[in-house]
Amino acid sequence: MPSMAYSIAVLLALASATVTQGCGECQSSCSGTADRPVTLQGDEWMMHRAPGDLPSVAEGCQATVTHHHLVQKLLHRMEKSVKFDEAPNPSVLLAMNLAGATHGYVHNWLLQEIKRDAVERAQTDFTSGQVALYILALLSSCQDPRCVHAMGKTINLIPILKQKMNEEISKNEITLYRESLDILALCLVKEYDNQDAVKAVAEELLKHKSSPDVDSRAMAVLALVCAYNHTGKQHLIHDALKAVTNDFLDKQEEHNGMIGNIYSMGLALQALETSSEFYAPRKWDRAQAFSVVYNHDYQQPMAIAQVLPPLVGKSYLNAAPITVQFSITNTLKNYFHYSTSVCVPDKSTLLQVMKVARNEKPDIFCFKTKKTCWGPFVTSIHGLAGNETERTYWQFFSCWSPLQEGVGTYKPKNWEHIQAIFSTY
Repeated sequence: MPSMAYSIAVLLALASATVTQGCGECQSSCSGTADRPVTLQGDEWMMHRAPGDLPSVAEGCQATVTHHHLVQKLLHRMEKSVKFDEAPNPSVLLAMNLAGATHGYVHNWLLQEIKRDAVERAQTDFTSGQVALYILALLSSCQDPRCVHAMGKTINLIPILKQKMNEEISKNEITLYRESLDILALCLVKEYDNQDAVKAVAEELLKHKSSPDVDSRAMAVLALVCAYNHTGKQHLIHDALKAVTNDFLDKQEEHNGMIGNIYSMGLALQALETSSEFYAPRKWDRAQAFSVVYNHDYQQPMAIAQVLPPLVGKSYLNAAPITVQFSITNTLKNYFHYSTSVCVPDKSTLLQVMKVARNEKPDIFCFKTKKTCWGPFVTSIHGLAGNETERTYWQFFSCWSPLQEGVGTYKPKNWEHIQAIFSTY
């Protein structure tokens, strides 16, 4: 039986909710792996939180609405910037995936054109940095960059990236930004045989720890954070990351939240969000930094593509996908049980997992939610809705332990099994 605190949270959410989405509204770019026979419930998942997680109605609700509107506005502008008669922009696809905007014609067009462009031009026309960016965009779309297929051809982008990277390094034609992007892409596909490049980037950071080039140093931070546990140069990397992140924090304090300029804020925020262990015990005033972003009216699509991930709690480090097993079970009446495995970007919420499952198996995993100030509240799955009179609801578990966060907040781990069970209270 659920705790009294949880039951109260459920009833409060039900009392204040309005239906916001129904079956078939979400589409995904990912194909599930290790697919199993699947069944799910009703319309949507219910989000619940422990009482300590609930923002006050006076403050948290308005802040959440404002933040959501900003994210949606930036997504809309970025999508509108896509020109179907121009080459696709992998940064836009990457940002859309990290923000969970994996539905619609624009997303599907970008994914197909990026695969086509990679097959046609990666080997002959791309720099190493361009190949790396295409790898990140494909990874975040749950596509294997080792097996990119289009127009009857298949290529492996990993050896192409390594070859171009080594050639540019040998000719001294590589930049800090590009080399860092290359290291990050290789790290996310678990290719760690580039220790000389990792060492060179760390040494370059220490040499220019106060450089005005915030973008390059922020990208280097992302690359080195990823490489940190896969190298014998941890002391060097630690010193480099500590120096650069503390310099970013100094700049923020000196310029009322600004790090570099408004267009470098996206990557700077990604860097600081992912490197806290290296500037600890120093504290980062996140609110001050994010207020700079809130107060600027971003129009340029590349700037939007870089600032969107931190606005949704992600960074380019989350481009590599994870697999989550999701099952729905009803044993109260008209028994059913279905399970599936879906691919989603790292740090995706349970709600995003559910949307991917619904897109892949809409007749099984269809669900509905209600919107509350505390987040989305799942009212039904597979057509089966909770009922206050019958005291039934959908409860979510991980390894048979009830989740302490709601579907809009909880972030499953790789290969975690999430169960939605129709329950009574």
